[in-house]
Amino acid sequence: MVDGPRIARAKSGELDLYVVSIPRQGRPPEGLTAAERAVYELLVRGDSNAEIAAARNSAVRTVANQVRAIYRKLGVRGRSALVRQAVIDSR
Repeated sequence: MVDGPRIARAKSGELDLYVVSIPRQGRPPEGLTAAERAVYELLVRGDSNAEIAAARNSAVRTVANQVRAIYRKLGVRGRSALVRQAVIDSR
């Protein structure tokens, strides 16, 4: 397993592009429903609500509700805090 995120830098014309590879956590945190665990994995991967909805064949509003429930249950305030916690927990 990777220790923390890996960042790669690439030149694209005049722009510097940064790609962040976030390690996959072994297991989602306890206390999430099966649907929330599936959404959690996609959130940590960096997918948007629309991408998660398409992958899970769900409505975007359903995914948004599941995301809010995940934030509440894990005590985080947003995606970056969720990903940061997942990276810390994966160590």
